[in-house]
Amino acid sequence: MKTPALWVSALLVGMSLVATGALAVDNVTSRDAPDLSSVRAKIKARDYKAALAELTPMLETHQHADVYNLMGFALRKTGDYKQAYTFYRKALDFDPEHKGALEYLGELYVEIGQVEKARENLVLLKKLCPGGCEELADLEHAIASAKVN
Repeated sequence: MKTPALWVSALLVGMSLVATGALAVDNVTSRDAPDLSSVRAKIKARDYKAALAELTPMLETHQHADVYNLMGFALRKTGDYKQAYTFYRKALDFDPEHKGALEYLGELYVEIGQVEKARENLVLLKKLCPGGCEELADLEHAIASAKVN
């Protein structure tokens, strides 16, 4: 039975590639992610300036999609759309499938009247979340609300 031996060999080679990081090109910086629970708590409390104050020094030490995404979110909530856009794009440069950045960038597009661009992010989220996810639902809601207003 040569077939099971081939499968075992392929499996071992695949495990070896994963163990050495040969396949992990998408999220190399994720091991260096800082603890963002305090920032998230500030954002939840709508204290965006405090969140920005905590995030800003992290930019020098952590190149991570979550840091950039939360920076973009806090900036957008303080009305700095241009800088928010820059940080969302940076988050997506690090992780093109970052659902939070896709949602929040889509919401930024809705807020500045570029609903068609928001719909492009919606299409990407539908591919990433075929069974649905919070980010998809939130962006759908933002787009639907824009139609009403």
